[in-house]
Amino acid sequence: MDEEVQEKGDLKHRIWAEWEKIWMVALPAVVSKLFAFGTLVVTQSFIGHISEVDLAGYALVQTLTVRFINGILLGMSSATETLCGQAFGAGQNHMMGIYLQRSWIIDLVTLTVLLPIFIFGTQIFKLVGEEESIAKSGGYISLWFIPFVYSYVFGLAIQMYLQAQLKNMIIAWLSAFQFAIHIPLSWFFVYKLNMGVAGAMIALSSSSWFLVISEFVYIFGGWCPHSWKGFTVAAFKDLLPVVKLSISSGVMLCLELWYYAILVLLAGYMADAKIAISAFSICLNIYAWEFMISLGFLVAACVRVANELGRGNAKAVKLSIKVLLGTSMTIGVFFFVLCLVLGKKLAYLFTDDERVADTISDLSLFLSFSVLLNGIYPVLSGVAIGAGMQSVVAIVNLVCFYVIGIPLGALLGFLTTLEVKGIWAGMIFGVLTQTVTLGYIMWRTDWDDQVKKASERLERFYLHSNENPERISNDS
Repeated sequence: MDEEVQEKGDLKHRIWAEWEKIWMVALPAVVSKLFAFGTLVVTQSFIGHISEVDLAGYALVQTLTVRFINGILLGMSSATETLCGQAFGAGQNHMMGIYLQRSWIIDLVTLTVLLPIFIFGTQIFKLVGEEESIAKSGGYISLWFIPFVYSYVFGLAIQMYLQAQLKNMIIAWLSAFQFAIHIPLSWFFVYKLNMGVAGAMIALSSSSWFLVISEFVYIFGGWCPHSWKGFTVAAFKDLLPVVKLSISSGVMLCLELWYYAILVLLAGYMADAKIAISAFSICLNIYAWEFMISLGFLVAACVRVANELGRGNAKAVKLSIKVLLGTSMTIGVFFFVLCLVLGKKLAYLFTDDERVADTISDLSLFLSFSVLLNGIYPVLSGVAIGAGMQSVVAIVNLVCFYVIGIPLGALLGFLTTLEVKGIWAGMIFGVLTQTVTLGYIMWRTDWDDQVKKASERLERFYLHSNENPERISNDS
């Protein structure tokens, strides 16, 4: 009996310890992502007070072009999270700086190849049928977004690198400071210098690069002495395996991030498209704010699983997954109830149009279930990233989202009287299918085997810290 009590006490202690480790990663990640999203919203607000056409152009670029690029770069940078997380767990700290530099190289080339999407923004928006005035405004704003998206190349990878070694509180503080300076900076450029849209975009790029430069100072200034050993040509070695992992990571996360954006596109073909698009956009804004919390748990899942796999502790991986799911699902249930209870009241925070508010009220049940599922599938995706299983999840996402969810939503939306609710119902079914499938895969996964695979992966990329004669700077 005493042994049983001792085991229960030991289990409670391990759960509490794991819960603390999860929040050590998740909380700064949530804070930084909320502020990053808030920065874009502030810019949208300033541009919205300039003109309706420019607001539509900005919304078009942010929703389609920037989301597209962000999805690719975020996904490809998550390969850094896998490798750095496992290296940190295995005590191969010096390899983390090399993985970071490899990510910069891959992401820089990728974004440069995709740059024509921004350069020919006007032509692309005209091609998809946008009004000429909105297409021109969107094309103009696309050019101003170029320096902003280049900050993603460095910033996203740095965040993965710092998170993997549990140093992401600095990201939260810097993100908060970035947001704090972004508001007066936007006011100064837009109103004081009377620069209009150009001023708002200069403020956005300036604050985003402030964050990246601050992170550079933190890394190069000696606050990561064990993981940053200076720039090295070793970063150009073994790029192909990292590229493969980056591509599978990119595909996996892109398929998730773009999924709900399809709602807005399909809504444009409804009978009352203006009301449908407005209602969907507001619902997606609410969804996006809550999803920032889910992304925090995705990060925590990735870091915790990668760290424990690197340490070779399969038992700790299993415990971490259970605690992560339990915590995230509890938060999901809270927001599920909140969306159901508030319903129409949420709509009036964003609009005074009674018809839009009524549509949002009708959609509140679907929004609630989407928020509820946010408490599960991002954690499972984070577990997959931590274990390096991105290619498997990419296939699951492709089938569940784009072969099942979107076609079913289109059928229910256009061939029944459900319309917008039918579209969303089909999309939710796709997410539910993905969640169940990933849950089954994780349940059936042999974590001892994953420990072996992580060890093999790290061994394949490993370079001894004293075997890098090519190092060219800051060797310490």
